[in-house]
Amino acid sequence: MAEKVLIISSSPRRGGNSDRLCDEFMKGAQASGKSAEKIFLKDYKINYCVGCGACSERNLPCPQKDDAAMLVQKMIDADIIVMATPVYFYSISAQMKTLIDRTCARYTEMIGKKFYFIMTCAESDPACMDRTLEDFRGFLDCLENAQEVGALRAAGVWKKGEIENTKYLSEAYEAGEKI
Repeated sequence: MAEKVLIISSSPRRGGNSDRLCDEFMKGAQASGKSAEKIFLKDYKINYCVGCGACSERNLPCPQKDDAAMLVQKMIDADIIVMATPVYFYSISAQMKTLIDRTCARYTEMIGKKFYFIMTCAESDPACMDRTLEDFRGFLDCLENAQEVGALRAAGVWKKGEIENTKYLSEAYEAGEKI
């Protein structure tokens, strides 16, 4: 059975720079025979975690009625999870952080997952994404046997479309093929 790749695009701009990298990653994964699905977070309603304790204190499902439970189930079902974000103030997007927070009810079921990270930033120095990568790694530190298998840091791309005609699109495709 082909490995399942779940690509989570947290860009607020469909076709934005990080979202385009997701598309190329998916093409590469599919070309190598993997099953790949991309989720564009902006298409879903994901409320903030309200700290009610239903999941952590009473072992109940999250009581919120939104799309988070379905998205978290997709993460649990995937073998490889690709998390993509534009960099905002040296951190992950609010959309990605909100999804990560909502995994609280079921993160202990995300065992042995492989993770790949895609980040885009306006600044030209890839080191500007160090803190962003650490945000992702903080999530992985909470998961059992999570494995970071790579990261793509696309620097110097801010306005929509600036990713076109860069090396980053082919790097994303190749990463998808090799994952």
